[in-house]
Amino acid sequence: MRPEAVLFDCDGVIVDSEPITDRVIAASLARHGFEITLAEVSTLFLGGTISGVAETARARGTILPDDWVAQVYSETFTRLAEGTPLVPGIEAVLDRLDVARIPYAVGSNGPHAKMQVTLGQHPALHSRLTGRIFSREDVARPKPAPDLYLHAARSLGVRPENCVVIEDSATGIRSANAAGMTAFGYAHTGDGTLLKAEGARLFRRMCDLPALLGL
Repeated sequence: MRPEAVLFDCDGVIVDSEPITDRVIAASLARHGFEITLAEVSTLFLGGTISGVAETARARGTILPDDWVAQVYSETFTRLAEGTPLVPGIEAVLDRLDVARIPYAVGSNGPHAKMQVTLGQHPALHSRLTGRIFSREDVARPKPAPDLYLHAARSLGVRPENCVVIEDSATGIRSANAAGMTAFGYAHTGDGTLLKAEGARLFRRMCDLPALLGL
């Protein structure tokens, strides 16, 4: 399939930010009596929001301060600002899309401030995404609702069924499916079982994506 537009998740697809964020979340929850491993953080919260993390922890009996979400975002931004690498191969993928004249955009459940921290560390990549970075702050409902990817598709002037979404979380795949878009699951770690269960087309190396898109 050669798409008319490609929509990327941000964390774990463009920037390798998730290990940093997972460590911050795990450490903060531990300080409040909720012991959880990094693997469990990734499994439970991948593709969600920090507010969703708080809801899950409180539902399990953890007492968190009212401003816990703001505290975690502040600490996360500090850690991410110290250095957030790009996902290997992502710039080459964007290069191929540019050559093919296929537009692309970013749709993330994270806030714009977070993407400014992570993407902003990479000026060349950030500049090529100007005007095409979308957050759950821009829509009524975050992923797994379809709102964010539908909003991104409208911004590019492309019908949803002609878009491909690149995701690394089951939550994101469900969002793409709900939007009527073809979903590719970037299974860079693990076996991709959760992604495959949602119907995603799996791939493990970003350098393999152009061929899968017919480029």
